[in-house]
Amino acid sequence: MAKFDRYMLSQLLVLFGFFALVLVALFWINRAVVLFDRLIGDGQSALVFLEFASLGLPKLITTVLPIAAFAGAVYVTNRMMSESELTVLQSTGTGPWRLARPVLAYGICVALMMSILTHILVPLAQAQLNQRENEISQNVTARLLTEGTFLHPTEKVTFYTRIIDADGVLRDVFLSDRRTPNEGVIYTAAEAYLVRNGDGTTLIMVDGLAQRLSNIDKRLATAKFRDFSFDISALVDKSTSGSQSIGNITTPDLMSDWSNLEKRTGTSAGVIAEEYHSRFAQPLFCIIAAMIGFSTLMVGGYSRFGVWREVVISFGLLITIDGIRGVLVDPVRSDASAWLLMYVPSAIGFILVLAMLWQASHPNWLRRLRRKEVAP
Repeated sequence: MAKFDRYMLSQLLVLFGFFALVLVALFWINRAVVLFDRLIGDGQSALVFLEFASLGLPKLITTVLPIAAFAGAVYVTNRMMSESELTVLQSTGTGPWRLARPVLAYGICVALMMSILTHILVPLAQAQLNQRENEISQNVTARLLTEGTFLHPTEKVTFYTRIIDADGVLRDVFLSDRRTPNEGVIYTAAEAYLVRNGDGTTLIMVDGLAQRLSNIDKRLATAKFRDFSFDISALVDKSTSGSQSIGNITTPDLMSDWSNLEKRTGTSAGVIAEEYHSRFAQPLFCIIAAMIGFSTLMVGGYSRFGVWREVVISFGLLITIDGIRGVLVDPVRSDASAWLLMYVPSAIGFILVLAMLWQASHPNWLRRLRRKEVAP
């Protein structure tokens, strides 16, 4: 690469890293607040929260990379225009096609990063995340061992304990079970213990009261007990997905026989085709995002009033192309043979980039055409 290419590529990568870091931090904090409230509220530790937040990062980064690639290309191009660097190069005969070469290399670098994420890291992270979610959803003890808070381990069940001693004894326990139709039962006890019984978990309540209300005849029956065992294994849905999710399978494994994948995952061939080809279409979209940001500003040229109009236009084009990609997902899922539709947005963006670069190389072509028409 020429010195100018290396210089511009280094500027693009530095700004890309900055924008990617800022955007990932913003999106991650926004999601982490919700995740923290859900996990800590269920009695999980801070380490579990950090584990879940880390496993969600690869998928979050795939959302941010195209935006960061676009922002880096727009910022660097605008700065080099305002500092007359591109103007000097153009005055020496360097055309827009030549200036676009480092931007293309920059887009390819971002596309390689996106490829590693979509083909390997995101599926592995999602598989691990789903596994940990299943483990935690079956952890009844973690759901119940939160003192001073009314918890809902499952629908129509409420649990409360005032305090938990250092030896694990639960004091002042309240348990409301409304799962049986037309009947509700409330258990209160001075203390309780959680006992593992093989694969199940039993709550042993001591010195308590059971109140059973029939909603049919509105009769309340009460019974005091010295000790009472309550099987709480059913409080958590232990059903794990018997089939593997398509999003959790790496791309090399997706290249195998799709008929077997349909049986293993329980999904249609269209869903598999959409997932498979979207992993190749996303890196291409990163290249298009960078090239659109550069070519739109090149069409606008230098202006002392700034390039905000061109920035807005380029951002609008990017949003439109991304919107087209969202519209084409359902047709591919319905018909696997329509997988080429996944690459239509990138093809449209590529045509727009070629048209804008050609316009930047021939800025006066329309005026010359009109002169030829006017001339006798």
